Amino acid sequence: MSTLGQQAGCKRRRLKKQYFLILLLVLFGTVFFVGKSYSFRELPSTPDEPSTTLELTDTPEPIATPKPIDTPEPIAIPEESGPKPEPPTEVESDKTALVTEENIPKKVVYLTFDDGPSKLTEQFLDVLQAHRVKATFFMQGSNLKKEYLQKSVRRAVQEGHYIGGHSVTHNYKTLYTDQQFVPEMIETLDLIHEITGTTPRLVRPPYGSAPGLKNEQMRKQLADAHIKVWDWTIDSYDWKLAGNPSQIVKNIKQGTTSDREIVLMHEKKQTLEVLPEILKFFKDQGYEFAVYNDAHHFVLNFQNDSEL
Repeated sequence: MSTLGQQAGCKRRRLKKQYFLILLLVLFGTVFFVGKSYSFRELPSTPDEPSTTLELTDTPEPIATPKPIDTPEPIAIPEESGPKPEPPTEVESDKTALVTEENIPKKVVYLTFDDGPSKLTEQFLDVLQAHRVKATFFMQGSNLKKEYLQKSVRRAVQEGHYIGGHSVTHNYKTLYTDQQFVPEMIETLDLIHEITGTTPRLVRPPYGSAPGLKNEQMRKQLADAHIKVWDWTIDSYDWKLAGNPSQIVKNIKQGTTSDREIVLMHEKKQTLEVLPEILKFFKDQGYEFAVYNDAHHFVLNFQNDSEL
């Protein structure tokens, strides 16, 4: 080999070594730079290790402290002078209850008028309205069928009076001998319902339940039809005292003997004449006027039948 060839070979080997050293330096520099950059990175926070670094923008603004509210001073309530009463004992409470019950008025009177409606019904209603008294009327089917009287029947109900049945014919033989009492009463109650819209269940037997309703079968028919019967405790006998109205008042006064009275009267001219005096008598005696109520029925029949 010539000298020039040897020199060229040596030069190539030196260049290879230089390239190799440069390559090593580049690789080393790259590794060093990457390692330094990675060391300055923040590790990402995980759910188990929340970051506690608080940046400036996350700092909450200070909350203004509210001004104290001026609360009013409590008002001093002066104590009652004198010793305080002791609470009542159980015995004393019972005595108080008894006294209260005794103070409740127990005298009550039911005014009842039979045989209507009639041409006098309006005048009876006028007197009762003027004295603010409610009454119980027992009306006949034969009169209820008269259309010109039905207005008075409706007025009676509108003003708080009770309308009960008093048969259709008012004939003793038909009602009791022929045993038409129950059918006639049902018919009468139906007429009252048609005229007034009410559904009464109370009737008064013409001439009284004794001896009229001595037949047990008839009374059972009434009970099965849910019809109640009322007689009376005082008979005014007004029906036969046309020329002697003052005797009506005397009969009522003499017959008033108990704290609960049911007065039998009729729609008669003589009765209308003394009605204000009758009302005054009961008021002066401390009675309260009551009107029949189906929901508070009590037994009042001459047969002493508890089913009626």
